This record gives sequence, structure tokens and C-alpha cells, in this order.
Amino acid sequence: MTTTIAPDISAPAAARSAWVPAFAANAVIWGSSFIFIKMGVAELHPTWVAAGRITIGALTLLAIMLVTGARLPRDRGLWAHMLVPGVVGVALPFTLFGYGEERVDSLVAGIWNATTALWVLPFAVLVFRTEKFSARAAVGLGLGFAGVLTVLGFWHSDGSSSLVGQLMCGAAAMCYGVSIPYLKRFVTGRGTASGVSLAAAQTIVASVASVLAALLISGAPTAPADLSWKAIGAVAALGVFGSGIAFALNMRVISAAGASTAAYVTYLVPVVATLLGIVVLDESLHWNQPVGALIVLLGVAIAQGAFSALRTRRATPTAP
Repeated sequence: MTTTIAPDISAPAAARSAWVPAFAANAVIWGSSFIFIKMGVAELHPTWVAAGRITIGALTLLAIMLVTGARLPRDRGLWAHMLVPGVVGVALPFTLFGYGEERVDSLVAGIWNATTALWVLPFAVLVFRTEKFSARAAVGLGLGFAGVLTVLGFWHSDGSSSLVGQLMCGAAAMCYGVSIPYLKRFVTGRGTASGVSLAAAQTIVASVASVLAALLISGAPTAPADLSWKAIGAVAALGVFGSGIAFALNMRVISAAGASTAAYVTYLVPVVATLLGIVVLDESLHWNQPVGALIVLLGVAIAQGAFSALRTRRATPTAP
């Protein structure tokens, strides 16, 4: 998570549109993460899939900092505040998605990831008080959670492992809903640390927590010699790209187009996850999952005021 950097509106249009490739790359990277999780948990315990990707992601971010000249935060209070986003916002949800994908398809996990914005608003309003509630937000939340029930397929749930897996994925998204407003309340705008250095600090804390948890829950990891290259490559891809490079690309989008534009990647991630789950892993899609996902995304758009912003943008005359 990082501070919002306003786009340079005086830059030429071509320069302002340079963020599009990074935006598209992030949609592919984060959307494909769910098939890599599926590949990883086929041979590794979910706790070690999470610990492996987080540790590799931390090393990747440190390498990016070395190249760019960024430095880790020196504020001890800031490091203390990183405990919540590191554990609740990274280590726990990554582990829960791993457990969930032992029971459900990767495309289902990708759809549940799209519910993150629905969880953010209640915690932001009621717990951290970083946002104000409105009638528009209430309508969006109500519609979004109707979509959640549709994705869940509550009318035929029978307590099976599929239901448990879906609830785990939903809990992972809820963890993000706690972490994001916490970061905004206690971390964003504090000090002079860059977004990449804040992400590195958060990931370092998460890697320590996830490795300790993996050792306590599942013991020593499987020896690399006993793993296939498919599993090793999946965890490496999750770490290098999903937890490392993608964040640097996201910073590029925020810098060029603003945080609101960067957040729209949420709408593309479940689409990519669904397509890759069907094409790569031969997973099946039930009608209620895409329908529910569309309802969720519509609710998110309404709650975030996306349609109001679009109308305002259209009504604003462009300068010659």
C-alpha cells in the first residue's frame, strides 16, 4: 500500500497514457496468481506456498529498491504499524487462499478476490473511520453482498468442502478489507518512505510471520528435490511477479494516472482468473459464478462512485 501520487496533468497525452501497459500487465499477473496457487498447493502445504511466495516477494522488492536507490523506513513506530498489514493483509490472506484452493477451483478464488472492496468500506467506516457512509455506499454494499450470495450458491450449499473453501477465500478477501483502511489510517502519508519501501517493509514482516506459522502448523517444508519444476516455478512466479514486480508496476500506474485508476484493475483480475482457470486448468464455470461476480463488481462500482465520476468527467469540458 502506498500514498496517492497525483498524475501530472500538464504532461502530454502520450506520456499520461504510458501507464496502460503496466495496468494491463498487473491484471494478467494478479489474475494468473490463482492458477499458480492451485499448482503450488498440489504438492506443498498451503502455509509453505504462502511463506515461499512472500519471502521471494520480499527479496524481489529489496532488489528493486537496490536498483532504484530507495531505502527501508527508519521510523520504529512505522515498523510497529506494519504488524497488522503484514500479518492480516499479506500472510493470513495468502495462506487462506491456499487452503481455499485445496477445495475450490482457482477461478472461484479469483472471483472471491474481487469482493475485497466490499469488505473495505464497512471496516473503513465503522472501525478505522477513514471513510464516511452514504446512501450510495449502502446501495452498492447491499447489491455487492447479494452478488456474494450468488457466487456462493447458497441455495444448494450443503456444508461440503466446496463451501468451506469458498468461505476461506471470502475470509482472505475480508483480511484485505481490514488491512487497507488500517494502512490508510496509520501508515499512508507518514514520513518520507516511498511506496516500494513501505511494501518491502510490509512484506518483510509478513515473511517472518508466515515462515514461523508454517513451521508451527506443518513442520519443515518439502525438500525442493521432492518437488516438480511445476510447483517450484509456480511459487517462484507468485513471489517474483505477484508479490514483487506487480507492486512496482502498480506504483507506475498510480504515479501516472492516480490511485483511483489503478484500483480499476480489480474489475479485470476475476476475468483473467476465470479465463486462465478454464483454459489452463480445464476448470468448469457454473452460471451463478460469473453472474454473481458481475453483481459484485456492479455493487463495488456504485459504492465507489465510479458512475458519478464518469458522468462528471464527461460533463467537464476539455481544454484545447
